[in-house]
Amino acid sequence: MTDDGQRPTGASRDSAVALVRGYVARDTVAVGQALTALNATGQADAYRVLGALFQSTINVVEATGRRLEICRLARLADGLASAAPPHYEFTLTAAVRSWALGDLAEVWRLNAADPVGATHITAVFIAALGLALWDRETFLDVLATYEQITHAPTRAADRIRGPQPPSAASSMPFTGGADGYYTYG
Repeated sequence: MTDDGQRPTGASRDSAVALVRGYVARDTVAVGQALTALNATGQADAYRVLGALFQSTINVVEATGRRLEICRLARLADGLASAAPPHYEFTLTAAVRSWALGDLAEVWRLNAADPVGATHITAVFIAALGLALWDRETFLDVLATYEQITHAPTRAADRIRGPQPPSAASSMPFTGGADGYYTYG
C-alpha cells in the first residue's frame, strides 16, 4: 500500500518484479532499466512491493522449515550483485556480508543511505532466498504468480486503510545463525 492507502501503480509493481527477475537472470541491462521510468514516488512504491514479496518469501522459508546455509545465501547474493549498476555493487555486497555477520544495524544503515539502493538490496535478498528455495525456473514461475496476484483487482472493502507498519524489507528481521544457517525472528 502507498501512504494514502492505495495499491502501488502497475508501473511500480512491474518494475519491482522486473528488478528481481533481472537479478535472477544476472541481466545487467534489465537490472539497470528496471527502475529508470519511475519517479521518486514510483520508486518508493516499488520498494513497498518488494517489501511484500520479501515477507512472502520469508514466510515460505518459515513454512517449509528449510535450513538455508548462510554461506550459500551470501555466495548467491554476491553473484547476483554482479548484475547491479556499478555504483550499487559494492553496497549490495557490503549489505550481504553485514547480514551474514549478523550486523543488521549496518544493513539498515546501507538501506537508509539511498532509497534506490535499498530497493536493489531488497531485490538481491529476495532473489537469493528464492534461488535457495527453488530452482531458477520454479522461482521465475513464483515471480510470475506474484505478479499476477499484484495485478488482481481488489474490492474497496478489502483494502487496508490507515497507517501502515514499515515494510518487511526495511526491518530485515532475519539473521545469520551461529551454526551457519539462516535464522528468522
